Amino acid sequence: MTDITLKVDNGYFSYKVGAIIIHENKLLMVKSDNYSYYYPVGGRVMFGETSETAVLRETFEETGIHFQIDRLAFLHENCFVATFLNNVPCHEIGLYYLMNHPDDIGQIGCDSSGIDGGKESLHWLPLDELSSFYLFPEFYKTELQKLQHKIGHFITKNEKTFRVN
Repeated sequence: MTDITLKVDNGYFSYKVGAIIIHENKLLMVKSDNYSYYYPVGGRVMFGETSETAVLRETFEETGIHFQIDRLAFLHENCFVATFLNNVPCHEIGLYYLMNHPDDIGQIGCDSSGIDGGKESLHWLPLDELSSFYLFPEFYKTELQKLQHKIGHFITKNEKTFRVN
């Protein structure tokens, strides 16, 4: 199976998933050696795969731990220019799942590489300090402090993010 990333006209469309993993008031995020920002554990959905299967597969691939899904927390429509693809326009649909984890999650490692081959590492970021980190999606900085039981729908266009509901 192949990732759902499609070349369209002058850009790309992709379908991705992300895991929201919170433990002891900290959020697990990934950082590549090649970039200055943090991003969620997750990745592209493969053709024929459900988003739930994809987030379970991606979390295991990146952490070596079997997680369970609590619920879908966020839908993000993201239109951006990918600097890592020589400034190509991209349109991305991302589904972000709140995950349940085993009790012994504190010490986990990462043996994966990013889309550009950069070595990735896992980091626990304090929830009450997220505003001081450079991370994507940016709405994590405010929305994870007040997780609601309904799905949050966000749109990012022209580098501005707004909540739809």
